[in-house]
Amino acid sequence: QLQVVESGGGLVQPGGSLTLSCVASGLALDYYNIGWFRQAPGKEREGVSCISISGKTHYTDSAKGRFTISRDNPKSTVWLKMSSLKPDDTGVYYCAAALFLPCSVYEGIDWFEADSWGQGTQVTVSS
Repeated sequence: QLQVVESGGGLVQPGGSLTLSCVASGLALDYYNIGWFRQAPGKEREGVSCISISGKTHYTDSAKGRFTISRDNPKSTVWLKMSSLKPDDTGVYYCAAALFLPCSVYEGIDWFEADSWGQGTQVTVSS
């Protein structure tokens, strides 16, 4: 079974940048759509971005123009490069891998049943 592990979180000032990594193991990443999600304190988990097996990318409105998702299948890694960070971007960021769930529905509840979820990495945007 595919497993994913996130890293790269930390404390950053408003306007700063961070790049999160999602590293997969167990099975080839090539066949999985990968989504990034975040959960802010007291709020529900929400979709941030998704990249399909073909490389097509999806972004939530708040991430468009600021975040970039990319993947390198031979390296079994998906990155989420975040720039112009705002305090509202604070939260625990998770990546999830889905064999049959398309990125077109990553902002819905279907992805709660993704094949694999990581443990999350904390991102704090504060001065």
